[in-house]
Amino acid sequence: MKACLLRSNAPIETNPLELIEVAQPQPGEGQVLIKVSACGVCRTDLHVIEGELPERHLPIIPGHQIVGRIEQIGAKVMRFKIGDRVGVPWLHQTCGQCEFCRDGRENLCENASFTGHKVNGGYAEFTVAHADFVYAIPEAFSDIEAAPLLCAGIIGFRSLRLSGITGKSPGRRLGLYGFGAAAHVAIQVARHWDAEVYAFTRDQRHQDLARELGAIWAGFSEDQPPARLDSAIIFAPAGELVISALKILKKGGCLVLGGIHMSQIPPLDYQLLYHERIVRSVANNTRQDGEDFLKVAAEIPIQTQTQVFGLAETNAALNALKHDAVRGAAVIALNC
Repeated sequence: MKACLLRSNAPIETNPLELIEVAQPQPGEGQVLIKVSACGVCRTDLHVIEGELPERHLPIIPGHQIVGRIEQIGAKVMRFKIGDRVGVPWLHQTCGQCEFCRDGRENLCENASFTGHKVNGGYAEFTVAHADFVYAIPEAFSDIEAAPLLCAGIIGFRSLRLSGITGKSPGRRLGLYGFGAAAHVAIQVARHWDAEVYAFTRDQRHQDLARELGAIWAGFSEDQPPARLDSAIIFAPAGELVISALKILKKGGCLVLGGIHMSQIPPLDYQLLYHERIVRSVANNTRQDGEDFLKVAAEIPIQTQTQVFGLAETNAALNALKHDAVRGAAVIALNC
């Protein structure tokens, strides 16, 4: 099969992914073989490729927002049948035994594996996943539309929950820093829950998109919004934004860091944290996050803005993402 293989970490500008022929994987017990039709392009893929995550597993096929149909089923798979359309997320498998798994916090599993990081992912014609960790894709979405939901969407949804924005708290003011794939989905959920959204992004095109999707204000990261905010989520991997966001939070406000990697956070003046402001990170997701999000996404329904690339253009797609040249989300299309 054709796949984009990463042999060694390097800046994406050097186009390190090699499109080559590799052996087609086979499903083991509890696994399914999926013919990939689309795979979303995520900033986490950039962190994997450029070696910014603490663990490195090479060579690797990146990609972890996978949509496709089941071609083959391993032993003891009961949830799905051949031909079912499914989605594969970042969380590939958890141990089910550690304290976090037993406590319902499998996103913090001590022995988790991750799609496109520890195991081969979706920048390929076929991939293997554990049946208990894949999702049925709602009929409301095409393969291309569904791909960005499987990481950008799920992580954005978990970030909203941790920020205190829910369907039971209408009227709260939310700031979104960075307006890429995750934010352009999260804003639609936040507006569905009647939150006021303020977008902070350095790109005028992204500001325009934020307004189109319901932001009542959009500006640059250092700009002062017209009101103090209850919550903020930083999706951009820029540590200096922590200072900017804390400055515009209300007393008791919550700042959520929605990325897997971030540059150095500058020293904080304690007065920015005082008055019980909270800073917290988001780490991965649980399967329940995904199930809950996909249900809400279909109810709205979420409208994903996508820019489509072919498998041979995966390096180009990642370069476009790194340099803020994608409006919404980039998606690699294979068999659709």
